Amino acid sequence: MMHKPGKVVVVSQHFPPDPSTTAAIMAAISERVAREAEVLVLSGTAGSAAVGKPSVVEVRNWMPGKAALLKRALAELLFTFRMFVAMLIKLRRGDVTITVPAPFMLPYAFAAAAKLKGARSVLIMHDLYPDVLVMAGMLKPDSLLAKAMHAFNAPMFRALDAVVIIGRDTEKLLLRYRGMTRDKVRFIPNWATLARGVRAVDPDNPYRRSLSARFVVGLSGNLGFTHDPVIVFEAARLLRDNGDIHFLLSGWGVGFDQLKALQAEAKLPNVTLVDRVEDHQLEIFLSAADTWIIPYRRNVAGVSVPSRFYNLLAIGRPVILVSEADAEAALTVIEHDVGWVVEPGRADELAKTVSLAANDQDAQRGARAAEVAGRFDFETAMSEYRNLIHELLQTPN
Repeated sequence: MMHKPGKVVVVSQHFPPDPSTTAAIMAAISERVAREAEVLVLSGTAGSAAVGKPSVVEVRNWMPGKAALLKRALAELLFTFRMFVAMLIKLRRGDVTITVPAPFMLPYAFAAAAKLKGARSVLIMHDLYPDVLVMAGMLKPDSLLAKAMHAFNAPMFRALDAVVIIGRDTEKLLLRYRGMTRDKVRFIPNWATLARGVRAVDPDNPYRRSLSARFVVGLSGNLGFTHDPVIVFEAARLLRDNGDIHFLLSGWGVGFDQLKALQAEAKLPNVTLVDRVEDHQLEIFLSAADTWIIPYRRNVAGVSVPSRFYNLLAIGRPVILVSEADAEAALTVIEHDVGWVVEPGRADELAKTVSLAANDQDAQRGARAAEVAGRFDFETAMSEYRNLIHELLQTPN
């Protein structure tokens, strides 16, 4: 049992019933740690206090649509201030507090509040700012805001007690900051939510039944500013006359809106669009395709790791990853030969790779993918989080 001098305070804008991956991850950590320690969740999601254990305090949060960038920035700034105040009220010396960089201003207030209250602090680095904004084309690398964020990152990292990275490629970017040291970095990858095992390709799968092509390539999940869904559509355009290959594209976010607009104009016969698939249908949907594409923009290495990657491996499907070869997911693909890596921005190369995958003779690639998924295990990750929190709770101030 964890003999604790303080409680664990989980700080998250997203928490169930929010359907996002971040909400699911923070809930899983909260529930597991609550078995051995007192846990309090400060949540920005309405209705989360009704979930039950662990204890949840809702922090009022206004969430404009992602397209309303100015309103969203103001709302996130207001939420960050409210969360800072809530932390000052709820934190006590000896507590351990955990958060993720959503919104991106939150970690600065988080680290400051923890330091002021004498609490230990852990940042789970799902995305690295400002790098992810630069990658998405929303910020110039030499802009005043980017320089300011880099400047603020150094004291933030110095104030934090631990930074959890979910990709090995993030460490070198963190160590650019004087406030970061290797002993603060913990590598705890996210996990597959589906059971491991190769799912047979079933022609009667409801998502595949109407498709006459022999080979189906899929795209699924949130298509945000860091993704490049257009490269997938342009690859489909290049392959429109290949009757053996069909593109099954699903998701949500600004990128999926782009795909809808492109298909409304082009009406490609080899493209089928499917609105967001609910969690209870996810396994069936992922089983419908022979391979899956994850399309990133340039400069993803160290900046973002696709959580959907682990479920694609778990169901025994090879992955075509559009990213630099030194990004975390690309390293896994290359090291274990469970798919292909394509240079960002090259629709012609992606089309060639899809054709290569459609004629791939390696029957064991899917089996290797399912085996590799065992490295990204829920129980292993929870054990790592438990050990980290135990260590910090036992560390005297």
